[in-house]
Amino acid sequence: MGIDGLILLDNVGRPIIQSGFRSTSPTYPLLHIDVVNGALAKAAHSGDVDPVIYVGAYAIGEKPSACCHVPCADMRFLCAISGNVDPLFGFAFLQTFIDILQEYFGTLSAATLRENFDVIYQLLEETLDSGGHPLTTSPNALRDIVLPPSLLNKLLNVAGANINTAINSGSGLGAAGGPFSSPIPWRKAGLRYTSNEIYLDIVEELRAIVNKNSVTLSSSVLGKIEANAKLSGTPDCILTFSNPNVLADCAFHPCVRLQRWTQNKTFSFVPPDGKFILAEYRYAPNASSSSAASTSAASITPPMTNVARDHVTIPFAMKTNVDLQDYNASFDITLTSRHTTRPLENVVIELNLGEGASSIKCVASRGTGGLGRGGVGMDMGAGGNSGASWAFDSRKKVLKWEISNAPPSSSWNIRGSFSTPIITPRPSHALQVRYEMQTYTFSSLKVEQLKITGENYKLYKGVRGRSIGNVEWRW
Repeated sequence: MGIDGLILLDNVGRPIIQSGFRSTSPTYPLLHIDVVNGALAKAAHSGDVDPVIYVGAYAIGEKPSACCHVPCADMRFLCAISGNVDPLFGFAFLQTFIDILQEYFGTLSAATLRENFDVIYQLLEETLDSGGHPLTTSPNALRDIVLPPSLLNKLLNVAGANINTAINSGSGLGAAGGPFSSPIPWRKAGLRYTSNEIYLDIVEELRAIVNKNSVTLSSSVLGKIEANAKLSGTPDCILTFSNPNVLADCAFHPCVRLQRWTQNKTFSFVPPDGKFILAEYRYAPNASSSSAASTSAASITPPMTNVARDHVTIPFAMKTNVDLQDYNASFDITLTSRHTTRPLENVVIELNLGEGASSIKCVASRGTGGLGRGGVGMDMGAGGNSGASWAFDSRKKVLKWEISNAPPSSSWNIRGSFSTPIITPRPSHALQVRYEMQTYTFSSLKVEQLKITGENYKLYKGVRGRSIGNVEWRW
């Protein structure tokens, strides 16, 4: 069984466009829209709504169904499923379709989709067949069938010229034999570039939970290798790593030959044209080489005590003191960078102050100087020249503390107070910390060599690493 259909809603819950539904009744998609809008209206926050919502039968003798939904910019994408279809199948297709739209339009919005209604409808027809099964989801193959929107395309359509017909027939605009003319489904035929280059971005995300005793309860690092290839012809690439044993639970792009990876941990592939995700993986600390382990240990000091062997060291430490009194509370939070070589960038610390929190007063500082104060009744403030600022979301009751750049081994502090209409304030007992680190990866994954066969030209490659952290620090 497949997906029943797809629905795109705007920010007020009105449908923008929907795919053809397998159900014969027009009531079926309308019922899913009403159920999702009703759940969003009842919830205090949109994030409180379950991602999978039960939908009752629309007629006697019919079976109930479910609706998977995800937010996207100022819209919400719905995927109706029924029977024994796994909801993860629906979410996977939703994410794939959103990625396709981003490839076509860049920044997504309800206005953009309305302006390109014809392109959206064609993409729905090509990516989902009448049985609800994904069909063509490769952006390179889709560009041969559905032309990306452009001023030239709109002018030709107004003039009565069917540019898609010209391309699909293999004539005009330099098309190389029309769609599906290439024997490789993810790569176009006859590509030519004046300079041949490929860029690899190794992006790793740390997700961790730390208890009030600064002991890591759980941590995992998920990574992906993002590629951007601009190569002529049909090159066969061979990518090798100096420490491939740090990669676990890998998921590859269809272009990667699994047999080569199984045999000698080498990526052998014919890359798609443009941007794509070459592989996704989980970092396995226990499998890392001794050299990688020593490099990581040297860059972060001091090591965290009582950390399990497979835990990744958190590159910062938090110290939180909260004093709860009748109808008010005060707090003092300190962040200290543990890195000795690289700064933490775009640091965001969030604390939910609880229902009814108001009259926020805060002082943000770096070390012992650079104080900045937000006055009584103010919802935001800055730390002078310290590079730190804070803001309070009165709707979500969340205090946000931002540090644009935390140098190695630096210390930052925010202290303040707030009041509540209830006797005992109930702030969240966990800080949500997000940060970025450039030119650094937790796995220390290194590209050893990238060579090509089948084409005679000099290849330029660029490799860089980047780390993202999402840590829940409890107090």
